[in-house]
Amino acid sequence: MARIDLVTGLLDANSVMAQRNKDVFKENKNYVINLMGVPGCGKTTVLERVIAALKEKVTIGVVEGDLYTTKDAERINGYGIATVQINTVGECHLDAATVGKACLDLSLKDIDLLVIENIGNLVCPAEFELGEDVKVLVLSVAEGNDKPWKYPLMFRKANIIIVNKMDLISYTDFDIEQFKTDMKEINPEAEVWPVSARTGAGIRELTEWLYTRVKRIA
Repeated sequence: MARIDLVTGLLDANSVMAQRNKDVFKENKNYVINLMGVPGCGKTTVLERVIAALKEKVTIGVVEGDLYTTKDAERINGYGIATVQINTVGECHLDAATVGKACLDLSLKDIDLLVIENIGNLVCPAEFELGEDVKVLVLSVAEGNDKPWKYPLMFRKANIIIVNKMDLISYTDFDIEQFKTDMKEINPEAEVWPVSARTGAGIRELTEWLYTRVKRIA
C-alpha cells in the first residue's frame, strides 16, 4: 500500500506542476508538443525536418531530454533554434517540474512552437503530463506491428502517431494498414501520419497540419 501511495503522490504532484506549465504556455501563446518514442525511431530527425520547414514561418524553441549527452541538442542548435538541454542521469522520462524549470531559460513570449523531446522510452513518459497541447509519438516501421498492444498506454495517450522510416518498409514485415486498424481499436482519436524523415516523404503534409495548429493560438 505504501508503494501505491507513493506512486499516486508523485503523479498527483506532477499533475499540479503540469497545470502550472500549461497556464504559463497559454499566457505566452505557445503551442507545445511532447515528442515521444524509443531511441532510434527518428524523433530528432523528424524534429529537424519540421524545423527546416517551419523556422521561417514561426519561432521555435526546443527542450531536449536525454539521459546523459547533449548530442541531440547540438543538432537542433545547429539550426539556430533556442534549445535547452535536460539530462536526467538515468531517469526514464521528463517530469513537469523539470520542464518548467528548463523553460525559465527560454524566452517563451517570443516562441510560437515549443517542442519537448522526451526521453527515448515507450513506458513511463506516457504517465507524466508536461503541460503540452499535444502528445506526438514517433514509431519506426522497424519496431514492428506489436508495439501498440505491448505498450498500450503510450498509444492510447498519443494524439498524433508518426510512422517513420516508411522508405524501409519493404525491408520489414510492418503492415501499415494493420497498424491503422489496430489503432482504431486502441485509440480511434489518434491521427496516423506515415512519413520518411530521411527522404522527406509525408513531411510537407505533417508540417502544414502543424502550422495551422500553431497559428490558431498565435
